[in-house]
Amino acid sequence: MGHLPATPSGASTAGAVASASHPPEAIVIGSGFGGLAAAVRLGARGWRVTVLEKLDAPGGRAYVHRQDGFTFDAGPTVITAPFLFEELWSLCGRTMADDVELRPVSPFYRIRFDDGTSFDYSGDAEAMRAEVARLAPDDVAGYERFLKASEAIYKVGFEELGHVPFDTWTDMARALPQLMRLEGYRTVYSLACKHVRDARLRVVLTFQSLLVGGNPFATTSVYCLIAFLERRWGVHFAMGGTGSLVNGLVSLIEGQGGRVLCNQTVAEITAKNGAATGVRLANGETLHADIVVSNADSASTYRNLVAPEHRKRWTDRRIEKARYSMSLFVWYFGTRRQYPDVAHHTIALGPRYRGLLTDIFERKHLAEDFSLYLHRPTATDPSLAPPGCDAFYVLSPVPHLQSGTDWALQAEPY
Repeated sequence: MGHLPATPSGASTAGAVASASHPPEAIVIGSGFGGLAAAVRLGARGWRVTVLEKLDAPGGRAYVHRQDGFTFDAGPTVITAPFLFEELWSLCGRTMADDVELRPVSPFYRIRFDDGTSFDYSGDAEAMRAEVARLAPDDVAGYERFLKASEAIYKVGFEELGHVPFDTWTDMARALPQLMRLEGYRTVYSLACKHVRDARLRVVLTFQSLLVGGNPFATTSVYCLIAFLERRWGVHFAMGGTGSLVNGLVSLIEGQGGRVLCNQTVAEITAKNGAATGVRLANGETLHADIVVSNADSASTYRNLVAPEHRKRWTDRRIEKARYSMSLFVWYFGTRRQYPDVAHHTIALGPRYRGLLTDIFERKHLAEDFSLYLHRPTATDPSLAPPGCDAFYVLSPVPHLQSGTDWALQAEPY
């Protein structure tokens, strides 16, 4: 609803129109990582920021559950670009390492196939070549070509375009020649198939798009940049759990003079003459602001928070006809013993890959088989469980809620 002009990260007051004694007011809806990062950047540019969170603690999908001495990260667990967090601390004149310790994870993932074989996916070039040679010796050269293609895509898709807002079709048109040259018209899976033949290796090189909700059989191969992104920057885990990053970002906002308010449900983004003027809370209170940033789901924001007369483009009909990504079924549990042979991140694959993803993304069918992501944070940080215990969460991709699945009935048997 509001607009912040694009400026270098260090700009002090870009978009700030009030005087120094009365800084402009910004409201950020949602205290997930996107909302907290937006708040820090606004604060660094001279805005006085209020973050509104409907839950009882900040974090959004990075909420933290605690029970019986166990700590469970609710959502994101993989940190692949730590410099983006470090930049936020730098904007506040602070050093991230003073507040949060990021520890490298190796292997990045252990992929277990349905036939019992496994593959340790890491950032070590020699170790990766050895794993590929063990799994598919005829595909070593093809794997190297895939990685070079990933690097080329990374340099354009991430380094050159990662920060560019595609607000109009002309923005995309300018980038299109480079993306076409890099075969962005292919899907993630198609690009892997171009370089390697082994079916298992194709899975190893394409499952990463699922981590950001993309079907590798339909998502542009631009997302193959993840392979080089992980090789370049590694995979990390925040000691103390992902919540330590949330707490660190909250401290940055408060240090700037901003505030994070929990148990505050936004009912409406108020607007006048095509611009946001503030928000109305579920309790009836109205908060005024010069700019409103929503970190809630975009469809939910437009459908539920913005009145129809203020959104000519995102009509109810367009929102309802849009295609949505998969959903997730997540189970958190602790054990009374430890499992040292289980890696920090495990991808446990079922008997089907393409067929299962077709059921999830296209047919919207809850299949009887599944593939799982198993997170064992105590492999890196034992403090997240009582002594001699392990903390886990297991995640299964499933069709989104428009599938009609009645989880009140299906959750327990699933």
